[in-house]
Amino acid sequence: MSSPIDLIRRQVSDLHQELVRYDLVVWTAGNVSARIPGEDLMVIKPSGVAYDELTPEAMIVCDLDGTVVAGEHNPSSDTAAHAYVYRHMPEVGGVVHTHSTYASAWAARGEAVPCVLTAMADEFGAEIPIGPFALIGDDSIGRGIVDTLRGHRSPAVLMKNHGVFTIGKDAKAAVKAAVMCEDVARTVHISRQLGEPQPIAQADIDHLNHRYQNVYGQQTAPAAR
Repeated sequence: MSSPIDLIRRQVSDLHQELVRYDLVVWTAGNVSARIPGEDLMVIKPSGVAYDELTPEAMIVCDLDGTVVAGEHNPSSDTAAHAYVYRHMPEVGGVVHTHSTYASAWAARGEAVPCVLTAMADEFGAEIPIGPFALIGDDSIGRGIVDTLRGHRSPAVLMKNHGVFTIGKDAKAAVKAAVMCEDVARTVHISRQLGEPQPIAQADIDHLNHRYQNVYGQQTAPAAR
């Protein structure tokens, strides 16, 4: 039987292929990480390794200070940022980083994506906010992510002049947020070429978000008595 670490390594490896599938990354840019439940550990992509060469065994296990615990490669250059998020947002189980085209274009402008689509209200419950400019290599990006998203409904932040970081209850949820972030960033961009997007009333955003987060989809039935 596989250990919890082995299962998370496989999940993280597989989820990187979703970034490729949805055209969210090029070359070796971008990464997915996941917290290992019940442990002060995370799994993250190795630095500079091509996506078609990623395997579960290649995934790097680090502690929540970013120190390598297991793995033969150097971890992602964004490891310190991911580790900071896990240390300071215990509810987060997955973190994703992409340079997806449209969302990164908004980041280059230093502009939040306004909540003008029901799909945005559903997934994000608000605008997709802009985080501060921060250099890569230490926990500065992580600080910007936490400062921007703590207390915010959005699971995505556009780090200024950089790209997208998303969070989720697990790595799959964070990948979904990254996919949805690029999708709505594209649509809102196209809308602005045609005219000014029409805002959604805050009360309607609240209603849509509550429904999507609590009612939409298949709900677990209560146990029979």
